Formats: sequence, C-alpha cells, structure tokens
Amino acid sequence: MNAQDFNQQVRSFFNENFAAYQLNSQDVSDLDISSQEYTKSMNVHTVFVQQRYQGIEIFNSLAVLAINNNGEIKSARVDFIGQLPQRVNSVTPSITPANAIAMAAGKLGIEMPVDLQLLEQTGNNSYLFNTGNISYENIPVRLVLQPGEDFTTLRLAWDLSIYPKTVNAWYSVRIDALTGDLLSTHNWMTDCRFDTEDYHYTNVSTETAGLQGVFAFTPNDGSSYRVYAIPVESPNHGDDTLVNEPANAVASPFGWHDTNGAAGAEYTITRGNNVRARADLAGNNGGNSAEGGSGLDFDFPFDFNQPPLGHVNASITNLFYWNNIIHDVFVQYGFDEQNWNFQQTNYSGQGIGNDYVNADAQDGSGTNNANFATPPEGSNPRMQMYLWDNSGINELFTINNGPLAGPYGAIEAAFGAPVPTSPLTANLVLVTDTGSDPYDACEGITNGGSINGKIAVIRRGTCEFGFKALAAQNLGAVAVVVVNNEGGAPIVMGAGELGDDVTIPCIMISQSDGEPIISALAGGSTINATLVNEGPFDFDSSLDSGIITHEYGHGISNRLTGGGFNVNCLQNDEQMGEGWSDYFGLMLTMKEGDTRTQNRGVGTYVVGQPTNGVGIRPAPYNTDMSVNPYTYGHTNNNNISQPHGIGFVWATMLWDLTWDLIDEHGFDPDIYNGTGGNNIALQLVVDGLKIQNCSPGFVNGRDAIIEADELANDGENYCIIWRAFAKRGLGLNASQGSAFNRFDQVEDFTIPQECVLSNNENDQNRFMIYPNPTEGTINIVSRYDVGSSNITVYDINGREVFSQTQSLNGVHQINLGDLNAGIYILQITGDSFTFNTRIIVK
Repeated sequence: MNAQDFNQQVRSFFNENFAAYQLNSQDVSDLDISSQEYTKSMNVHTVFVQQRYQGIEIFNSLAVLAINNNGEIKSARVDFIGQLPQRVNSVTPSITPANAIAMAAGKLGIEMPVDLQLLEQTGNNSYLFNTGNISYENIPVRLVLQPGEDFTTLRLAWDLSIYPKTVNAWYSVRIDALTGDLLSTHNWMTDCRFDTEDYHYTNVSTETAGLQGVFAFTPNDGSSYRVYAIPVESPNHGDDTLVNEPANAVASPFGWHDTNGAAGAEYTITRGNNVRARADLAGNNGGNSAEGGSGLDFDFPFDFNQPPLGHVNASITNLFYWNNIIHDVFVQYGFDEQNWNFQQTNYSGQGIGNDYVNADAQDGSGTNNANFATPPEGSNPRMQMYLWDNSGINELFTINNGPLAGPYGAIEAAFGAPVPTSPLTANLVLVTDTGSDPYDACEGITNGGSINGKIAVIRRGTCEFGFKALAAQNLGAVAVVVVNNEGGAPIVMGAGELGDDVTIPCIMISQSDGEPIISALAGGSTINATLVNEGPFDFDSSLDSGIITHEYGHGISNRLTGGGFNVNCLQNDEQMGEGWSDYFGLMLTMKEGDTRTQNRGVGTYVVGQPTNGVGIRPAPYNTDMSVNPYTYGHTNNNNISQPHGIGFVWATMLWDLTWDLIDEHGFDPDIYNGTGGNNIALQLVVDGLKIQNCSPGFVNGRDAIIEADELANDGENYCIIWRAFAKRGLGLNASQGSAFNRFDQVEDFTIPQECVLSNNENDQNRFMIYPNPTEGTINIVSRYDVGSSNITVYDINGREVFSQTQSLNGVHQINLGDLNAGIYILQITGDSFTFNTRIIVK
C-alpha cells in the first residue's frame, strides 16, 4: 500500500488550494514527496511533501497530507513559506561542503577534521563524507534554504550532522553557504536530567506492584531473561522474574537474537534485530554484551548489596529486554517497518533498516542522566543509561587551599556537561559586571580577560542560568559555580533559552556556603578548587523501565513527526517531545488496579523516592487538580523548564485523556492487542504524531489527536478528547501563538457547544441534520416553525467559516462545498434556543 504514487493528488491539491494557505503558484511549483507511510488504524497514507525552491529543500518546510486508498485527501497540514523569490538570498554556494564541515567543527568547539574525504555524491547538492576522524558516523552534507527567525528570509546553507567523539552530543547543523556563519544547531541527543527546582516530594507512602501484562509469544527459541518484566517499573515497584520467550510473533517473528529473517539465532549475546545492548563502562561507545550461550539463557542475579558493577550482566539483560519490549509493543500501534522504526533487517522489505538501537548500560561518559540520539531512517540511534547518585546534594565541589578549604554540597544544573568523575581543578574567578548586583553576570561582564581557564563564580540573579553560564563559557571558563541568593538548599538550575549551548559543568551551592567565597575573591584572595563527582552511584537507570521507555520514546516522536528522514521537526520552543516520552513510560508501566488519582512519578527509583513520589518532574502525574494543578498557562512560566517542564504539562493532558477514555471503554491489561481505553488512547497519540505538522505546538498536537480519532473511530471520542484538553486549558479558544515562542500561549477552558450538556433537552431535539458526513450539501430539517434563526458553522479552532440568517420551518439546505475536509460545529440559534451539532465534511 505504501508504494502508491500520490504525486498527481498532491499537485492537484496545491494547484487548487495554494491561495487558501496564503501562497502563490510559484511557492508550490517545486514540491517533492520526501516520504510516505501507511497506517492501518486510520486507513490512510501519511504523505510528507517537501517545499523546494529551484530544487533546493527549504529546511523543515513541510506539508502533511493524509490520503486514503482512493486518493482522497482526508486532512492537510501545510506549513509552507510564501513569496519564495523575494526571501531567498542565493541558490549558488561559495563555500564547499568540505569547508562547511570544517567551519561547523570550529563553531561547535570540537577538533578539526583530518583526512576528510568525499565518499559519494548522493544526489543534487548532496554528499557523503567520511568521519574525518572527528565523528563516530560518516558526515552527510546537503544544500538547504534555512529560514530566519522571523521567516522573512531564506539563507542558502549546508545542512550536515556530526556525531563527535569528544562531546556527548549528535549535532545537526546549518552553516551559511556564503559566509560560513553558524545559522542553526539541533542536538539529536535528548536527555532526562533534573531540570525542575523542586524534585523532592514528601508525604508519600510506598506501594507494591508486580502484575505482568499479556503476551503473544514467538515460535520457540528457548530464550529466557531475568528482568523486571513489563509492567514492573523498577526494583522498587516489584520483583525480578525469569521470563521465557517473550518476543512478540508479529513484531519479532524470528525472536530477539535474529538478524537474517531465517530460523535460528545469529547472536547468543544481548544483540539482535532490534537492539544491541552492552555495558559501555569506559564511555567510548564500546563495551561487552551479556552472553547467554547457545541456550540463550540470560539468568543473571541482581545483588543490591554491592555496587551496580557487581550485577552488570543483569543490568545489560534488563536493558536489552526493555528495548525489545518497547519495539514489539509499538509495532502494534504503527511504529513499524514502513513507519521508520528501529531494526537491522526489515523483514517486510519496507523502509531501509540498518538502524537497530545501540543501548549502553552503566555508560561511563556521564552521571545522573540518560539520553537517546535519533538520526534519520537508516542510521543507528544510541541510548545511553547512566548511574545515579540519587541524593541530589553531593560534595561535588572542594576548595583546596586557605581558610575556606574543604568539601561543599552542590547540585548539578539541568544543562551543560555533567560534573566529571575525574577531578577538574582550576583557580576560582569572581565574575563582575556593570549591573546593580556586580556579581550576577546579568549585565556586561567587566573582567572577561580574567576568566579564561578558570572556574567562574557567579551569584544567582534575575537573568536565566543558561544566559550567565554561556557568557562565562564564551570567555573561556572551564566550569561555573552559581551561589544561591536565597537561604536554604541550592536548587537545580534550568537551562532557559541559551542553556542548550552550554558545554561546561555548572553547579549551584548554597548562599551560606557561597557568600564567604564571594567575599574572599572580592578581597583579592587566590582560591584553588576542584569539581569531581565520585559518587557513590547507587542507582542504575538501566533498571528503571520508565526512563528506558522515556528515552526510546524520543526516537518514536522524532521519527514519526515529519517522517523518518526528517528528525529535526521537534526543535521549536513549544515542542512536546519530553511529554510524549513521559507518557509512553507511564503507559507501558500501567497495571490493572491502578487508579486515576494515584501518584505516578518519573524516575522515582533513580532518585531514591517511594513508588508514588514525583521523581524528576514538578508534580506527580495525577488527574486530581489539587495534586497536579498544571494547565496550559503554566507553560508561559519561566520556572517551568524548557523542554522538560513544557513536556510535563503536555503529558499531564494526555494522562487525563487516557483515564477519561478508560472510564468510557475500560482498562485492558493486554498492551499488545487490547481494546480498552488505554489502548485507544495510546493508538490516538501515536497516530497524532504521524499527521501533525512539523514544529508542532500544543494546539497542533491536540487537533491531530482529534483528527486521528475521526479517521480511526469516526469521531466516537470527540467530546471526551475535547473535555480532557479543555480541563487543562487547551480548550476551543486556546492559542499557541508561535510554536517558536514559549511565552505567548493563551489558555482557554471552553469546550465545543455540542459537547456542553444543554439545560433544556428540547433544544437538541428541534432539528435533524443530514447527510452527515457530507460532501458539501447539508439539509436542516426543522421539526416545527422556529422562526428567524442564525445558522453558523465553526471549525475545530472556533473560527467562524459560514453564517446565514434564515426562517426555519421544514427543510432548508445549505452548501458547505467551499470548506476543506474536516470536523465542524453547526450552531443554530433563535430567540430562546441554541442547537449545536458536529458535522463532518468529506
């Protein structure tokens, strides 16, 4: 099915409708179907259409069309840029692609390439270079047009990706093809470090768990794994068990250790078609896998009376198991071979393959973290799971000389590099500026020449933590120590808008500890200090299936939004990637007997909290507004971090929606083939990812889920969905503003009128509407003479698209043929009544 050619439908659609999207014919004259896939649940092909100018792609300028097997366009989301000839600065580069790689390396602060060689030209203005001895992967380079921040300009740029060997990142970069300037950077590696000020939660009690889900088994391969089996979230939530042959027959028909699509395992280690799991203890993307022998027997004991290294094979096995479980579950919901999932061999022949997950247990390149890097289809993603010291405040900072010598408690920031496990030693320097507080680095820095090679000491002030840390880094600081300006314990510093560019360690110490240091430095003292994280690292994130699923979830949302070959669609300020990942973790660890008002946290195990704690989020996931009061308006609050806090608000909405659907349809513990409200919710969320636009905001995400329900279920859950979102401020009149601005959201709690129960039931019995769905013409049958009435039609965003005043008695016909296909609200109002109903235009 996914091989159907929709070029004619795409051309016809844009030739007929370009004006409706404020475009002209030139703007849609050069379009390319970059990818397409078929989704069984919605029975549509999602077709991703790339806007181009003179054969050059406009970066992230996509249209997403849902087309059925008859070639009918069921939905369209168009984010093209208009007036292209007036916006494009050039189509001829003056910098070579090889020079662009070197310039990118210089701008990113990594070593320069050595023996860089062109391997092949992969298309017009598209090339593949070797690693240049700086990247784990070969370096692709292609010509694009990069939109400016206000979308008024399009600058010719080289788009390339580097997976540097010396930095824990995988960079997607745009370099100006005329000047060599760095225009845009996106890190494909996303993590789940602390980034909320209050991650401790009190007044909680422990609970027990441990029910297993329902499985469909593969043909026998004899495999067995000692793990914390689905839906057990961690060692705190239940016991480890020995599970036999857990691979799913549909998703992994040859078992988890196959790669060639024939009976018999190719590997007896924790490696197979979906994942290669190993212990990267040295932090160099290497290490050994666990060995199960010819019987594929991975029965390794967990021993929590010794450090995590003592049961490293058990840790690898649990990580291997959960990566495969997540793979197999999400195949059932449409993240499959033709929808760009992660597999070495695509047994169906659809998609590229060659992209199983590299999963690293007890990774030595960091601490108190976990991450996932998502390259495009055909390249291997990487999951890195670290050890956590769990206690929050640790003696990360030591003064080595003078009267203040000794260790100090500190908390790492939610951005920048982790505090290293080997000592980082340098002299301290007090940063001074021109502001009213001369030590908060919020204004122009006056002693920039003294900062290079030093550990910068800065007082907490009114500006963003990322702003001041980046300022110190740009002046050569090797680390930053922020002194709290309030009493009590230090807090976790959020990134702000600039924190993603910080690559040095950043910590906060308390006011009582830090002010004497500031005074001594201001008085001219020379102070030498060391930053080091020596642990103990008691908790292993490879045993926290919520975090494992969270990280894998980044791969799902990045591959499905915008299509598998464009994994840059979730870099806008209001994107909800962290929310989808939290949500997937919650869904795979749900169990029978759970309730909507019990607390669900994220990462409670690794931070040493009870099972119903908060973990690393501002509040627990709970549908009770008195426990979790967060709404859409909170995303405007700078104390809600970006992206984790923004994602937390989105996942809160999805969690409410899930429980509302469970109330309607029941709960089914079979996560693979169940038909309960939990299964329906997960399917709608995955389908929504496929049909939403590139660079989505909350309103885009909400509308995609509503439309997914229309395509998959004929809109059966329309009002349930609206009520859930409206409860959290994403109602009918909510506005996301620009998805590239995280501070312009407007919340609203209005639901469509037809979802409001009328006080007068007779109002809803006055009229009959047919046909519905309609291809344009609708008949309004008035059951009795209601006199002059206003007939109004609204789209799902509350915009009026049709209005007419008419005396109604008998049959009256209206023509809505000019409207795009979609869901609308028909409202009829008279002197003493209001009638509302939903209509569907095909």
